[in-house]
Amino acid sequence: MNNPEVTMQQQSTRFDALDKAVKAAGIAISLVMRVPAPLKPIADQVIRSASSVPANIAEGAGRSGRDRFHHWRIAYGSAQEVDTHLRLLVGTGSINTSRAEVAIRLFDDVRALTWRLLHPGP
Repeated sequence: MNNPEVTMQQQSTRFDALDKAVKAAGIAISLVMRVPAPLKPIADQVIRSASSVPANIAEGAGRSGRDRFHHWRIAYGSAQEVDTHLRLLVGTGSINTSRAEVAIRLFDDVRALTWRLLHPGP
């Protein structure tokens, strides 16, 4: 039988992760809309990886078993990926540093929440 306390904690974590992921992705995508041409491939990858995070959290929420965890692992990895791309673009001076830091912090929160979904513990 499911422990209601654990189930509620997972549900709360899942929705917190999704809310933060949507917010972080929106900031990240808006940051890269005007990146100079030579850096467009990195900007395109930011768009793909940032949008993958909330999409996989949401899809995982609708699945069960190993399939659920598969989507949450992808979300975790994509959050790491977008973090790296944003840091690269900050290093080039192509995007606003303070807004990028907000997105990076949010993606870090998403990784922490997703980690909890993947490792619910006792």
